[in-house]
Amino acid sequence: MSLDLPRFYRASNPGKTIQLEDAQERNYYIDFSPVRGGRVTRELERTITLLSPDDPTTQLFTGHIGCGKSTELLWLKYELERQNFHVVYFESSQDLVMADVDVTDVLLSIARQVADSLEAVQISLEPTGFRALLNGAIKLLNTEIELSAQANLPGLGEVGFDSQKGFSLGLGIGKLTAKAKNSPELRSQLRQYLEPRTDTILQAINKELLEPANQALKAAGKRGLIVIVDNLDRIDNTPKMSGRTQPEYLFVDRGEQLKQLNCHLVYTIPLVLMFSNDWSRLTNRFGVDPKVLPMVQVQSRDGSAHEPGLSLLRQMILARAFPDLPPEQRLQQTREIFATPATLDRLCLINGGHVRRTLMMLYSCLQQEDPPLSAAGLEKVIRIQRDKLAQAITKEEWVLLHEVQQTRLVSGEDQHKTLLRSMFVFEYHDEQGRWFDVNPLLKEIL
Repeated sequence: MSLDLPRFYRASNPGKTIQLEDAQERNYYIDFSPVRGGRVTRELERTITLLSPDDPTTQLFTGHIGCGKSTELLWLKYELERQNFHVVYFESSQDLVMADVDVTDVLLSIARQVADSLEAVQISLEPTGFRALLNGAIKLLNTEIELSAQANLPGLGEVGFDSQKGFSLGLGIGKLTAKAKNSPELRSQLRQYLEPRTDTILQAINKELLEPANQALKAAGKRGLIVIVDNLDRIDNTPKMSGRTQPEYLFVDRGEQLKQLNCHLVYTIPLVLMFSNDWSRLTNRFGVDPKVLPMVQVQSRDGSAHEPGLSLLRQMILARAFPDLPPEQRLQQTREIFATPATLDRLCLINGGHVRRTLMMLYSCLQQEDPPLSAAGLEKVIRIQRDKLAQAITKEEWVLLHEVQQTRLVSGEDQHKTLLRSMFVFEYHDEQGRWFDVNPLLKEIL
């Protein structure tokens, strides 16, 4: 079978998430759960499907940025939709300023996405209380615009009103938050208005949106509503005015309000919270342990190659080249993509099982030459990436890396920020539990 190079190039784009609704793109999906210590999204799924929509749950999901969380959450969405649930999945980073997130921002974002999703399936609601709340906020913002001499910005009129469709809650929230997103000053003014009304917002979302939505969906033959909020793990670990970091403030201090929405919820959370002194408070607040998605295990604790993980990572790459072939036949086409099978294995091992980094390196190789990709071309890409990573490491951090290599442990919030957030160290799970190892790019120069 000949290689379709343009299709392979598009499929290898590290910034493109697999769309599981597309039958061909589903062939790109590889189930890594056997080499990740289990399928954590299957656990999320069971928690939802074994309970009634009238008994909502809030679950937490985390892991390294780029390790495949979004793909796994889209798999969860796909599986739940196959079981006749109405699933609202969205990337919160599209609505929020990740350096400055408040609880009301998240609540409004959820309300907007749910409202838009319901309108798309012709379910109309009458959120009168919500409408009044939004119009009060919009009057405030219009006043602030005039006071700040920005009268050239268009007025919002009655928020969410469309002359042909009437009132749209999703449109209304979108217009409101778009005004505030690009202006810290307006965002601050909006929060001063919304913060004392947080309980009112929660009541409006529950009584005028989520509960009627569940009833309407059941009447239409659906099992209920599920909301998956992706990318909240990307909020900056910067301090708020109170001195608490954003993750601590949002998920620990305000976690009780985030779980008060009356539908099944899944939030992604920053990995740093797993190493925080507030970890016990976090789990007590939500009543669940966060599910962690580790790296694909391509090496064992003793440093030897872990063939099961290596085999699956090979398939992830080859499936993007030959999605229509079964796994064994893809392997037979390896030399169509790489000069030697050893070059493919080198690509898989040097990235330590980090899915996006593996694709990024593959994409860089494809940018410089056509397949079959040479060992020399790959080594050039490796050198560039290794030098970029190593130049940021201090003497003290090299000492920490040596310690991790010896102990396979990372402890405390400071070590997380230094080692894991910077991708100097990766986390793995196996039958013995969790363990850590230095990024293979750095191990070669330790």
